[in-house]
Amino acid sequence: MASIVGTISNAVRLEDGVYKIGDTRVSLDTLIYEFNNGSDATEIQREYDSLSLAQIHAAIAYYLHNKAEMDRYLAKRDVERSKIKREIQAEFPTKVTREILLARKNGIDPNWKK
Repeated sequence: MASIVGTISNAVRLEDGVYKIGDTRVSLDTLIYEFNNGSDATEIQREYDSLSLAQIHAAIAYYLHNKAEMDRYLAKRDVERSKIKREIQAEFPTKVTREILLARKNGIDPNWKK
């Protein structure tokens, strides 16, 4: 009879609707984005040094073991990110902000006081 020798506890946790890795603030989204773009665990660790190689491998294993569910989660997160980006752009339009900054720089914005 085989027995489990050891595991990485809490490889992935769900916090406020976002999957995080171990006890860090690094989201699973971030790690999986890097992984799906060809980065290996060592490369990911260079970018996110708060993660151990064991945590990275465990999180990747969790993703692969639950791929269908995680892909749905990642798609939902993409929609949420797009919505937030649109809201920010609507409140702070890039073109208007650039025009305002140029007007201030050139001293032609009557509402700007140095």
